Amino acid sequence: MEKRVFAILICTYILSICTLNAQVLTSEDSLASGLIERHQTTVLSGYGEAKYGLDTKRQSAEARLMRVVLFVGHKFSNNISLFTELELENALVAGANNDEGGGKGLGGISMEQAFLKFNFNPSLYLVAGLFIPRIGFLNENHLPTTFNGVDRPYLEQQIIPSVWREVGVGLYGQVRDVPGLNYSLALTNGLNSGNFSSSTGIGGGKQLGQATDGINLAVSGSLLYYFHNFRIQASAYLGGSTALEKRVADSLLLDGGAFGNPVSLGEMNVSYNHGPVNIRAIATYIHVAHASEINRAFANNTAEELYGAYGEVAYDLFYRYYKGEKMLAVFGRYEWMDLSAKVPSNGIDNPANRKQYLIGGLTYKPVRGVAVKADYVRRITGEFNPALIVTPFPQRVPYFKDNGFVNVGVAYNF
Repeated sequence: MEKRVFAILICTYILSICTLNAQVLTSEDSLASGLIERHQTTVLSGYGEAKYGLDTKRQSAEARLMRVVLFVGHKFSNNISLFTELELENALVAGANNDEGGGKGLGGISMEQAFLKFNFNPSLYLVAGLFIPRIGFLNENHLPTTFNGVDRPYLEQQIIPSVWREVGVGLYGQVRDVPGLNYSLALTNGLNSGNFSSSTGIGGGKQLGQATDGINLAVSGSLLYYFHNFRIQASAYLGGSTALEKRVADSLLLDGGAFGNPVSLGEMNVSYNHGPVNIRAIATYIHVAHASEINRAFANNTAEELYGAYGEVAYDLFYRYYKGEKMLAVFGRYEWMDLSAKVPSNGIDNPANRKQYLIGGLTYKPVRGVAVKADYVRRITGEFNPALIVTPFPQRVPYFKDNGFVNVGVAYNF
């Protein structure tokens, strides 16, 4: 028994340095990393988060259970495992006549992941089903206890969609001759450009494993390198966005091929973690090649180019005493993005899409797997283009170029 425990501890240490998972945090991570010794086992895990937020200019507030996710995994053998995540957002799903929700059931239920993992050897595996390609910081590692701030970083909501899952197959491996170097290559279904918008970019175009009419496909790949205290990643995506059967696409004068009306994305991120200090930065760029054709077909004001970046510094005030077992991190983050960097001739430029966020706050972790957060967010944008205002005063919600938000929240994972 002692030998088994010792072996598991050694594996955990090695994995925490240079393998596919930088830190084992949950039962799900242990299953993914092959640390569960039994030949067959079923694993239960999950995470959730809630927040209270105050809009200082509008003098309004929100209190909501943002999400609860239940993970169920099963190890069929040493080579085949199942991973599933079921997510409930915004607490309540209800119809208009549901008395319990007062007719305001704004929640949603969705599968966040559902895939099989096939291990070929200790450094190579394949996934098939609904999974999350390796793009950005948060898509693959989106537990709410692993990032600072009550809300996910805004760039990884508005530029890089999160959590961006699609149906397909993905190959993941390590380069044996270069310790710490990992790679991934995935083939998935593409996006739906009919749901793009000026304010949310390509995020509304995620198809999330739903039945679609088109034949559009996407390829994505990444290189991930662990070097001493650094984690360095670069990823790219190229996918079609015509989610329509050919006859409908033809009627709208859209290319209905597998990579028709392509969307390309590139991003690079780096993080440094040593003792009480954590530093991370990311930059990304998106190009929608046929934004003009998409606007002509759907009148959704799709931009041709979007880009952004952010940098964050955090310091753990408790590290000297608890070495990460407990944590009180003070952090600051600056985000900058432009969702309308280049607008086609049939689009409308909106200066409000040029945004800056200054975020500062605290993250307290009394134990591993629990986080209490507080932050202040200052958002600075350009003026909202009045040509895009369709709701007259006084029904129209006022827009403030310079606004502040106070947020507190709790999060857990197990």
